[in-house]
Amino acid sequence: MDDVTLRLATPDDLPAVAALRWAWLHENGGQAADVAYDEFVTHFVAWAKENTATHRCVVLRRGDAVIGMAWLALVQRVPTPTSLSRRSGDVQSVYVVPSERDSGLGGRLVDAVLELGRDLGMERITVHSTFRAISAYCRHGFAASPRLLQATF
Repeated sequence: MDDVTLRLATPDDLPAVAALRWAWLHENGGQAADVAYDEFVTHFVAWAKENTATHRCVVLRRGDAVIGMAWLALVQRVPTPTSLSRRSGDVQSVYVVPSERDSGLGGRLVDAVLELGRDLGMERITVHSTFRAISAYCRHGFAASPRLLQATF
């Protein structure tokens, strides 16, 4: 039986979500942290609570444990005469704990974020993917766009 649940994160989930974000950095060979773990968790939880208007988090739970997350950043777009309310989204920080990978859970997170974006009336949702995950995003409806450009600093 699948005892994995998928839902919007609650404030009680945020310390575990912060732990996933910490693990993601270390797993992907990121730089050494500038702050201690406890300080990061405190800051992350406060940030998530302060940014509920612009960021939504979906979590995967197995029993009492948060085993995955995906964030949708909401971006207000400039109105047009044909659409006074426009929004786009950006998928961020998709992560599933290593022991739960390759079982379709990451895809469930992506599908949930896309559904959330549709429910919120997004025009489009983008993602900046790791090389390993590009094919997974493509399987869930993402496609490369020759018009989407970026400048890095």
